[in-house]
Order: sequence, then structure tokens, then C-alpha cells
Amino acid sequence: MKLRLVRLTGFGELKIAHSVAVEHAGKWVPLLAALYRLQDAEFPANQAVYDFPTLQRTATDVLAFLQAGEAARAEAARLLEKVAEEGLTFDEDYDPTPILPFRPLSFRDFMLYEAHVIAAGKGLVRRFMPKMWKPLALYEKLTGRPHPKLRPKPLWYRKPIYYMGSHINFYTEGDTIPWPGYTRALDYELELGVVIAQPLYNATPQEALEAIGGFVVINDFSARDVQYPEMTSGFGPVKAKNFANGMSAVVVTADEVLPHVADLAVKVVVNGETWGEGNTGGARYSLGEMVAYASLGEKVLPGEVMATGTIPGCSGMETDHWLSPGDRITLEIERVGALTNLIGQPG
Repeated sequence: MKLRLVRLTGFGELKIAHSVAVEHAGKWVPLLAALYRLQDAEFPANQAVYDFPTLQRTATDVLAFLQAGEAARAEAARLLEKVAEEGLTFDEDYDPTPILPFRPLSFRDFMLYEAHVIAAGKGLVRRFMPKMWKPLALYEKLTGRPHPKLRPKPLWYRKPIYYMGSHINFYTEGDTIPWPGYTRALDYELELGVVIAQPLYNATPQEALEAIGGFVVINDFSARDVQYPEMTSGFGPVKAKNFANGMSAVVVTADEVLPHVADLAVKVVVNGETWGEGNTGGARYSLGEMVAYASLGEKVLPGEVMATGTIPGCSGMETDHWLSPGDRITLEIERVGALTNLIGQPG
């Protein structure tokens, strides 16, 4: 089920500004507006409360809807059937402008793909350390293997490591991404994001998998000329990462994505030109292992967002395609959706 948050219009008497909307037959149906109109049209007073008790609690909050799981989805499906029977439309009931579906409680970004680490390392050396590139390239030519320094550190092979990003500077569909004045190497990274819907603590991989409520498209924007010095300082990335993250306006419930999560086609398109294509297969760790590790010795709460790290072939540092001011970038993930942003001017 595809969900988004919409601003209601024409429902001032409800004194509620937002509603969860569900996609149905190519249209978006705001659940709160649907409940209100059906009750007004055919229900006796308060019947909607008895027919759709879960939606009465969750129709204004995407996270609450995800937490309610199958109960919310089942009631939403029944509500959509009634909407179709009545021939109701809702184009005038909400503002179509995309907004964030929710504010992430935290953001953890993992690094699940060895192929990305190696390819990004090559790109880093080619652009920022050109004198080192020839010996590294010669080593690979002679041995048929990447130089050991390009591979992840030993800890990566034992644990699904991640960094804590900023949960504050999130942008969504159609937003302009600010270009920080301190970087001349702005990059994109296409990642699969998971939305946590149930609390966890010291979870097993299976428990962690069951706590995933939905999926989003993530663009982990990166200042590459800042990232390497920060990461070799002894601490993780800060200004290289925290200025902006993109997240799709649409959340797809986990039941529609999880059965296919290891084989989703992905694509990066900039100004109408394909810059990268890939697939979610080949991760070192499963999503269950990823989320379970996050819960090791600490609480994980509903509303936290976790991302897989860059899917191989889907960052500029790998492909030597670099963003410029004014670019229009679209990230696509099969079954999850797309995210389009404009790149701002250096500030």
C-alpha cells in the first residue's frame, strides 16, 4: 500500500490540517476526508467510528498507520471499496504539493555493499589523489583484483557498521537541495530506506525484520571533498553529510516490498540522462541483520529511518558524474517509487 501525507483543504471544521492518503486506481484518497464524506453521505451518526476504529486513530499520522500494520491496511482497503462504490473523488480536498510523510526521529546510514566501497574508493583516488591512481590501477591490472587499500576495513566484514546522520535536514519530492558553500564536489547516493514501526531492543534479525513498517527512497547527498578529511580525522562524517538528505514523499508498506527486497532495479537520472543503474542484490548483510545491529544494547523507536548505504553504481564518485547547480536529479527504486530534487546554487 502506498501512503503519503497531504494537507487538507475545505475541511476547516475538522480543525485538522493533515491526513494520510492512500493510492487507489491512480488517485490519492485522503483517509480522513473519505471517512468524513462517507459518514456525511450514508452513515448514521458515528458509524464510521465503529466500522473503522483503527483509521479513526491513525488517519492523520503515517507512522501511526504503519504501527497499526495489517489492521490499518485492512480497514483502509475496506474504506477504498466504499469510496469506489459511492464514486467519490477527492481532488478538491487536499493540496497536491508533496510534503515529508513524517519527520524522522533519527537517521542511521549503513554501508552494506562492498562493490560500492571499492568503486567509490577508486573514484575518490582518481579525482582527489591523482598521483596515487596509477599504482593502484597497475596493481589491479596485474593481479585482477582491487588494491587491498580500496577494500572495506576488517570490521566491516564482521558487523554492519553505520554512521548517525542528521534527522533534521530532510528534503522531499520537488524540494531544492542547498549547496553548501564549503564544497566543490557535491554528490548523490541512491539508497533504500526503511522506516521502523515497532520498538526494538537487542532484537534478533527476524524481530528486526518484523519491525520494518515501510520503505522510502533516500538520497544521501555528500560533500566528497570534505568527507575524506573528516573520516580520516578519527571521527565520522559531519559537514560532509548532515546538510541534506532526500526522502521520497511516498512510503510503501513493508508487505509490498520485503518479498522482493533483494532484487529491486534502481536508476539515477539527471537532466533526463541515465547516470547510473543497479540492483539491490549483493548486500553483505540482510535488512534484518542491519536493523538488529542498530538495536544492539540500545533502544530503537518507531519513526527512526535507516538506509542501506549506496547501491552499487548509483553515486557520482563511482561513475565520475558530478552534480552541478541547477541539475534535476531523480532516483528510482522498483516497487518503492521515485524521488526528484533540484540542486541549488552554492551558498
